[in-house]
Amino acid sequence: MHYQNEEIFHVSGFTRPYLPVTLNADPGSIVPARWKLIPFWVKTEDDAAKYANTLNAESESIFEKKSYSNYIGKTRGLLYVNGFYEPHKVAGQKDTENYYIYTPTKDIFTLGIVYSDFKDYETNNVYPTFSVITTAANPLLEEIHNEKKRMPLIIPPASRDAWLSASTKEDIQQLMIPYEGELLAHKVFRVTGAKGDTNRPEIQDAI
Repeated sequence: MHYQNEEIFHVSGFTRPYLPVTLNADPGSIVPARWKLIPFWVKTEDDAAKYANTLNAESESIFEKKSYSNYIGKTRGLLYVNGFYEPHKVAGQKDTENYYIYTPTKDIFTLGIVYSDFKDYETNNVYPTFSVITTAANPLLEEIHNEKKRMPLIIPPASRDAWLSASTKEDIQQLMIPYEGELLAHKVFRVTGAKGDTNRPEIQDAI
């Protein structure tokens, strides 16, 4: 599998960026997909821009929520990242701090996603859109994401094939668990409230 694009150091989901994914419709390929799942009843790009926040999908309710229930059983994928950012609430401070989370080897790893092929009926363009699935936090993320205590669903290498091919609700649910492997984290520039370009290498530097 090969995907040719420039490395991304930070990107906001609210800009609906295209990111590298593997979809279970074609498990041998890495393709671009747009962050923020747009369900089938949204018909135009303008309406998609106004659609409710579907950047993240909670694993606990994903089979019941209208935006995801049509997709989670059939259309899942893997998002390739080398880290992610989480907020940290400090007592007495209005603004949260931000932490960058990554693996000890700093290798690329995969997050579990649910996706929908969105068709813009004005242009007939069709492209995949996705939500990152979240779970309850593991011990490290409980300390960092200390308000909501959530984390993205990390799919370890040994579970990737099972995640793409699972066909029953039970099999899918068994894979949507807090990550049990080792992660590292350090405090970084506050990307949450930043204006202007944050897609630069030093944004991941410890402060």
